[in-house]
Amino acid sequence: MRILQIIDSLDIGGAEKMAINYANSLATVVAFSGLVATRKEGQLKSHIHSNVNYLFLQKKSAVDVKAILRLRKYCKDNNINHLQAHSSSFFTAFLVKLTLPKINIIWHDHNGLSEFISNKKEVLLQFCSYFFKGIVVVNYQLKNWAEKTLNCKQCIYLPNYTILNPSETKETVLLGNSGKKILCLANFRFQKNHFLLLDVAKKLKLSHPDWSFHLVGKDFNDDYSAKIKQSIVDNSLENSVFIYGSRTDTQNIIEQSDIAILTSQSEGLPVALLEYGLNKKPVVSTKVGEIPMIIKDGINGCIVDNYDDEAFYNSLVKVIDDSDFRTQIGHQLFETIVENNSEKAVITNFLNWVNTI
Repeated sequence: MRILQIIDSLDIGGAEKMAINYANSLATVVAFSGLVATRKEGQLKSHIHSNVNYLFLQKKSAVDVKAILRLRKYCKDNNINHLQAHSSSFFTAFLVKLTLPKINIIWHDHNGLSEFISNKKEVLLQFCSYFFKGIVVVNYQLKNWAEKTLNCKQCIYLPNYTILNPSETKETVLLGNSGKKILCLANFRFQKNHFLLLDVAKKLKLSHPDWSFHLVGKDFNDDYSAKIKQSIVDNSLENSVFIYGSRTDTQNIIEQSDIAILTSQSEGLPVALLEYGLNKKPVVSTKVGEIPMIIKDGINGCIVDNYDDEAFYNSLVKVIDDSDFRTQIGHQLFETIVENNSEKAVITNFLNWVNTI
């Protein structure tokens, strides 16, 4: 198999991390593994292993003829037979297939809001899906959506997985009191619902003022971001809620934290959750996407209904106040992730599926 991952950028994000994970993992088990960033490079470029063939396409627009022809030549020169297109990069893969009909497209859907996709984008995706060989999704909700909505019936659920980087350069130092730091790894998108985090932060400031929240993820400096920052000021949370932007030393950041949280209103299977688990961190999360398949409340984490700030606060306080419970659920989550979301298991299932479609 000669397979090429396609992703729009290498900014820090779940889909971007998974594109790199697949490229790195496949490089040791298939004849050729490559990765193409179509529009933008980013901080994750340094995570690409040396045995992965890499191309930056510098695509300037949705239909950039020169870029598509350049990618076509790259595919021909390297005898690529599978394009694994992550998220919105399916359109680039579709344009390449128009010029190389024998190439196979596998669409990898990471988008936890596919059920809310705009009508215009849905029509385009539906049309392009006639040309897909198969679809990989990261939760069963997306699988049901794809099977009902799209025109490709070869659809498989494969959980996300993550790989720890032992050679990571440590750069970030979290502020706040040692032993009392709560981490949220999430880009500043409305799906991640940082406003729930701020509602909880307001409550915790009154009951546990020595604890702090640490928001790590890409800041798009848009209206959503501006409202978060204004809310921090309006509620006098400047000394308990800290924003760091994108960071590459994720493991270092997780190691400095004491509790990890996810407040999303929509998800696939967040890579952050897997990273939390592999670092044995106790987790409090909303009950969205594939997260309930991983976290069992009170056993290997705490999970609450979406938008319920009171329940989230109560679960967080339970974790804060009981250090033994904190240690227990962190270790149990580690065991869960190792057993069900290992690199070897996911890649083996992926290859077996590709060979049957």
